[in-house]
Amino acid sequence: MKLATIKNDTRDGALAVVSRDLRRAQIAFDVAPTLQAALDDWGYCAPQLQNLSDELNRQPGGRAFAFDPLQCLAPLPRAYQWLDGSSYLPHIKALRKARGAGMPPDARRDPLMYQGNSDYFIGACDPIEAASEAWEIDLEGELGVILGDVPMAVKHERAGEEIRLFVLINDVSLRAVLAREFRKGLGPVQGKIATAFSPVAVTADELGAAWDGRRVSRPLRVSVNDETLGEPDCGSDMQFDFPHLIAHAARTRRLGAGTVLGSGTVSNQGHAAGHACIAERRATEAVAGRDPLPFLRFGDRVRIEMLDAAGHSIFGAIDQRVVQYPAPRRALDALPGADAEQEASAVDDAVRGGDEAADIDADAIEVAAKEDAADAGKS
Repeated sequence: MKLATIKNDTRDGALAVVSRDLRRAQIAFDVAPTLQAALDDWGYCAPQLQNLSDELNRQPGGRAFAFDPLQCLAPLPRAYQWLDGSSYLPHIKALRKARGAGMPPDARRDPLMYQGNSDYFIGACDPIEAASEAWEIDLEGELGVILGDVPMAVKHERAGEEIRLFVLINDVSLRAVLAREFRKGLGPVQGKIATAFSPVAVTADELGAAWDGRRVSRPLRVSVNDETLGEPDCGSDMQFDFPHLIAHAARTRRLGAGTVLGSGTVSNQGHAAGHACIAERRATEAVAGRDPLPFLRFGDRVRIEMLDAAGHSIFGAIDQRVVQYPAPRRALDALPGADAEQEASAVDDAVRGGDEAADIDADAIEVAAKEDAADAGKS
């Protein structure tokens, strides 16, 4: 089945089932109000959600409505825990080689993993907000899993049983900021901004033969401004499969239902299929002596999607624009009764820097961003 969270007037939205062809949806309030509520009682809720899904796919009823990714929050809008691994060694190798570093001696034994900010995730069509292009904005195409309750020290061969759902992820990075954080030996915090997820999360059966219980063997299609950045295969060259990542994360602690675990940037040996992030592309260009692809700029469009063997979208697409923060507050807080022309004028003024009411020192942000970029260049 496929599940989504529809925007409403709450932080956590409304849980909905979505048809396999991503054309219709139905709110599942009679089963669970939110996805987290369903995950907390998965044994009871999952069969009922499956029944709703089967009915929706067979014959949509009167409660069904047209599915629109623009109306979606992240499937899980906020989570108790967000962990991201780095299970593709070609990605690590490319980035380290570009700066003259070798692979860590234990790179094939244990995955790298960090715990990120999970107080809010963003929807597939929500904008990527950054205050400065000098922060070196980058996308990272990943595959992730949403877990049930995982016991501490779970065995590798049992860890996969705790996977409830799969999602696509754009783990946005600010490369210049990350460089400064990593030199301090801790982090990242500031270098990772809001993470975006596919419109829907899917159960393993929706992946068909692509899921073998350990890896998903389908290409991840990544593009910037409608030009393909890469289509690396998620199953190839995944040194640490999902059960391994789960067991690693739970080695010394339990993981609560609703924990989200990412694969890390998808990458293949030799990079013939291209790349799922700009930093990796730039790393290979640096080694080859070519001019590097620029990082994301305001107005750029990012798209991440996975198709099944028949060419149908499995998760829907992450489809985002990069925009400058702060947002145009005067447009957002327009007085009741303002017409469309007045609101559009307020947006234009704010984008040009006319939003004097914003409680943000834009000049200070730009100075700090340039310092981060300069420091990153020294790394």
